[in-house]
Amino acid sequence: MGSQPVQQLNTKYRNAWGNSPETEEAYYALHGVSSHSVLFTAPSGRSLFTRSWAPFVGPPRALVFIIHGYGNDTGWIMQTTAVFLASQGFACFAADLPGHGRSPGLPAFVPNLNIVLADLRDFFQSVRDRPENQGMRSFLFSESMGGALCLLMHLSRPADAWAGAVLVAPMCKISDRMKPAWPVQMALKFFARFAPTLAVVPTADLVEKSIKVPEKRIIAMSNPLRYNGKPRLGTVVELLRVTEELGSRLHEISIPFLVLHGSADQVTDPAISKALYEEARSEDKTIKLYDGMFHSLLFGEPDENVALVRQDILTWLNARSA
Repeated sequence: MGSQPVQQLNTKYRNAWGNSPETEEAYYALHGVSSHSVLFTAPSGRSLFTRSWAPFVGPPRALVFIIHGYGNDTGWIMQTTAVFLASQGFACFAADLPGHGRSPGLPAFVPNLNIVLADLRDFFQSVRDRPENQGMRSFLFSESMGGALCLLMHLSRPADAWAGAVLVAPMCKISDRMKPAWPVQMALKFFARFAPTLAVVPTADLVEKSIKVPEKRIIAMSNPLRYNGKPRLGTVVELLRVTEELGSRLHEISIPFLVLHGSADQVTDPAISKALYEEARSEDKTIKLYDGMFHSLLFGEPDENVALVRQDILTWLNARSA
């Protein structure tokens, strides 16, 4: 899609949920949810734009910490899931990754995911340390590239007391059929040493491949903070490095998890989610594979499919939040 349709759609869709209600505050109130945003400064001195959503009534059932995917942010499509979970009694917390959404940084440039992990962990821990959250069960929740970050966070500190992780179409390894050919990988790594910020890596339209419902593709493209450029060399090389490491360590994963994947996903490979389920040594692990569904399980499918996936997630979380 070109720039002209996107400009038209920005007028048509003021928000991810449509034009009514017109404000985020009214949308939250409609679902019995409150929301706050703040710029978090990590001990490193780096900053992240963060959001939270909580139910109006009573203490939350548990805390859910959300990590979004590449090119996206916490304030458009992602927050429809957070609002749903908050309406069901869960307090949700999320941060725009560096170079994404409202967080500082060159758009979609993530040359070192270890640094990102450190700042995310500091933010999550600052929330868990609040007096009102002491003793609350905490879950990780991720989509796509966020799944890699979620699992690496667990592997870097497996003793951390996470009650579990929800992994939606996780990018926990790049399959051979989706990975660039070896000569291309070597070329990417070579040029990334000299021009890591260069946005030249050819890729298919991720919205087209991720979202099944045409009108929902339009809504996704209307996000004013979405990154629409080509991937940057440094980001691509870092994702290749991280997924290679993660793919070789699936057998080390011990956190309780629910992994969900569409069989028609062309962005991340459902076969890798099967491998995660089979190889992980977690005693509590569940896999849900949805026939014919695309990458964007929680937005891009027909509403009845989205409701099915949401219910599977809610059932899993409720069973582990007592």
